[in-house]
Amino acid sequence: MPKVSVIVPVYNVEKYVKKCLDSLVNQTLKDIEIIVVNDGSKDNSVKIVNQYLSKYKNIIYVEKKNGGLSDARNYGMKYAKGDYIAFLDSDDYVDKTIYEKMYNKAIEENADFVECDFYWVYPNKKKEDVGYIYKNKKEMLTYARVVAWNKLIKRDIIKEKFPFKLNYEDVEFFYKLIPNINKFSFVKEPLIYYIQREDSIINKQNYKTGQIFNVLNNVLEYYKKNKLYDEYSEELEYTYTRILLCSSLKRMVKIKDKVAKERLLDETWQNLNTKFPDWKKNKILAQKSGKNFYMRTVNKFTYKFYCKLFSIM
Repeated sequence: MPKVSVIVPVYNVEKYVKKCLDSLVNQTLKDIEIIVVNDGSKDNSVKIVNQYLSKYKNIIYVEKKNGGLSDARNYGMKYAKGDYIAFLDSDDYVDKTIYEKMYNKAIEENADFVECDFYWVYPNKKKEDVGYIYKNKKEMLTYARVVAWNKLIKRDIIKEKFPFKLNYEDVEFFYKLIPNINKFSFVKEPLIYYIQREDSIINKQNYKTGQIFNVLNNVLEYYKKNKLYDEYSEELEYTYTRILLCSSLKRMVKIKDKVAKERLLDETWQNLNTKFPDWKKNKILAQKSGKNFYMRTVNKFTYKFYCKLFSIM
């Protein structure tokens, strides 16, 4: 049984997949399996992957019809045999020591979840992203970076799949995972290189940007269904507010279709005030920070001002 399974979805990434695979086959942790999921790729990505299959026995290659990132990750998990699972997008790459360091941390601290820092990599620069060291699940729900690829997760605690055919799949997957985590740890080093592509999904904003509403509603329903909502209500309200008024809003104002943009901006305000009419009374929102100060100043009048401001930033 391998110690770590790394799941790598591949779809039209011929410019990037070689660097990604090079970073994986040269890991200092040798007891590792690399599961490459061809998600119906139409370029030369598969030809490049085939060059590695003949050289490295720890690469498992599977293929399927195109279904998107979530579907590819879920498909890859069916083949994972490692004690721990990691996800890596095929246009990114990692430090050669990442999985040894994260696995050792998990074993040393008996953790079933380990997170590391990473670099944002732009054409002419890179920026280190240093995460907040949360102390409990409530802080995790409030402050954690909601991406799947800088985590090492014990396979046994993964009970929910990534949502099918929805953007922001990491949001739903991660928030549904939190209740299952008994112990988490950190490797405070930037060990992942997160490549910023102009043609990536995150940089293409359209009406699908509104799928964040579906994802957040799925999260709320999950906590209610599992009788966890009351315990985490303050954190869920804050997180819902923060996502809609910060990251999501900044994406929506970049939508080129004016009709879609205006409709989604209206839906954002309506959803927030319908789901959480008293969101301004949230105790976490009262804490001092620049982001919280901004959110506290948002009302039905300033909301439109901020929409215009973010659109030109």
